[in-house]
Amino acid sequence: MSNVTPANPASVAKSINRSKDAATAVSSVVEASNPVQGPNTIVAATKMTGSQAIVRSLEELGVKDVFGLPGGAILPTYDPLMDSTKINHILVRHEQGAGHAAQGYAMVSGEVGVCIATSGPGATNLVTALADANMDSVPMVAITGQVHSAFIGSDAFQEADIVGITMPITKHAFLVTDPEEIPRVMASAFYLAQTGRPGPVLVDITKDAQQGDMTFSWPPKVDLPGYRVVTKGHNKQLREAAKLIAGASRPVLYVGGGVIKANAHEELKAFAEFINAPVVTTLTARGAFPDSHTQHVGMPGMHGAVSAVTALQQADLLITLGARFDDRVTGVLSSFAPNAKVIHADIDPAEISKNRTADVPIVGSLDEIIPQLQEACTTRFEADPPQDLASWWGLLNRLRETYPIGYTETHDGLSAPQNVIERIGALTGPEGVYVAGVGQHQMWAAQFVKYERPRSWLNSAGLGTMGYSVPAAMGAKVAQPDRVVWAIDGDGCFQMTNQELATCVINQIPIKVAIINNSSLGMVRQWQTLFYESRYSNTDLNTGHGTARVPDFVKLADAYGCVGLRCERDEDIDATIQQALAINDRPVVIDFVVSADSMVWPMVPSGVSNDQIQFAKGMTPEWEEED
Repeated sequence: MSNVTPANPASVAKSINRSKDAATAVSSVVEASNPVQGPNTIVAATKMTGSQAIVRSLEELGVKDVFGLPGGAILPTYDPLMDSTKINHILVRHEQGAGHAAQGYAMVSGEVGVCIATSGPGATNLVTALADANMDSVPMVAITGQVHSAFIGSDAFQEADIVGITMPITKHAFLVTDPEEIPRVMASAFYLAQTGRPGPVLVDITKDAQQGDMTFSWPPKVDLPGYRVVTKGHNKQLREAAKLIAGASRPVLYVGGGVIKANAHEELKAFAEFINAPVVTTLTARGAFPDSHTQHVGMPGMHGAVSAVTALQQADLLITLGARFDDRVTGVLSSFAPNAKVIHADIDPAEISKNRTADVPIVGSLDEIIPQLQEACTTRFEADPPQDLASWWGLLNRLRETYPIGYTETHDGLSAPQNVIERIGALTGPEGVYVAGVGQHQMWAAQFVKYERPRSWLNSAGLGTMGYSVPAAMGAKVAQPDRVVWAIDGDGCFQMTNQELATCVINQIPIKVAIINNSSLGMVRQWQTLFYESRYSNTDLNTGHGTARVPDFVKLADAYGCVGLRCERDEDIDATIQQALAINDRPVVIDFVVSADSMVWPMVPSGVSNDQIQFAKGMTPEWEEED
């Protein structure tokens, strides 16, 4: 019998084997012939401790970098980790930083990010990052120490049921009490994290399992009953989708982050050009389709472009690829795209028809489904030519010209934050990586940086985690050291995890941090301005112009060993950014002092239809001319 103890079996079945019947009905089922990740070196039976087995498993799985913080319950594993010549361990200053760094590492590389923490508070400090990774489908494995198995349930020092805590916010969570199970569980965790819909997996290992003796061999046998990865779309569904596409006069490719997760951006571009449909890319899909492409009509959603929001609202067909009809995209769901039929392709059958009923559901991996869909359309179009989309493009082009993403000049003499972010993107270019926190600066970074390639834009989209940016940028830079990595952060977000600047300095990780300092919790302040009669309850942070400047971000950067710069005038923006770009031997922190009155537009107020999108305060587009 296995001593790997899963928590709630019902939860496990729900998270690992979602909608098995639906998957079987609409797609072929493919079992991986070799589910063990890594080079699969053959390792003969060797005696070692459980802790040594953890480290050796990581090595055999091909892990090169891990982020962590030691403590009592994981200390047995940190000892053999010191001897590893294959794994670079980066000591963070807070476990949340380790989790977000693992996310950033995974998002830019496509590999599994790894973080390590001790039991109790060390493990619970990972919860936010795990929930974040789960919402945004980030492949990540978190290894935590646990108290001795004999003490579990006794409220022992630094004990917490981290498996029970994280089961709802991970793809799966394991508790290991037998050292012999470590290789199999580690291989299973990586397989689960990276296959199907990616996500975080937790491996909690008791102290006695780490210290106990075991016989290590590799590769282990991975057997996950009920977990089958669906990859190819069902031919009947593909033919039905092609039929709808041929008959649509207002189709839209509604593209979500799943396209990037599936590495299907090239297939998307070829298919979009083949059917000549407009493309919208959600917040997690920025870069999946080039911004410069004539068929890209913008980002949809609460702060999306008028052209993108309207394209969805007035479409007669949504070709939905790796998107989940999130509330920030749909607004009031009952009024979203009211006249559109829906083709919905996704690796996760649980997402299909969860929020919006799909007329044609297709379960599978988008890198296989999109070429299959193009082939089906090719066949269909021979007998049933597609509709002329000239009128549809005429409408969308007028919307793009009439309501472009823009901003107004400030009235207080301070810089416009949109201008700062636009210049960062322009001077760095599309080969850079841009990592945002959460709030106004996040939306501006999504709007005003031009994304031409996938995995260049990282943000906490689903969970909206303040404090994400700096550690995620750190992880991204470790994964891709030759790229310029910007953490575009707010003065509120930055103060939640800026201790990871110490990690960056000590480990020579030269990220660049742009603090968009409006001296407030900007998005909350915007809502207070618009919906609470400008009653600014507890949103002033006293970090910016004319305040106590607590903290002084330039002095803080200096104290951490970074280069600290401040920019308070429009005429200095380019020179300051260029100065930061020229420094590559340590982190750079720039305090961009900007206006607190700048707002994110366009905006769909919460609780109303997307038809009521405003491109400025109290101003909605004139629809008569497009009808």
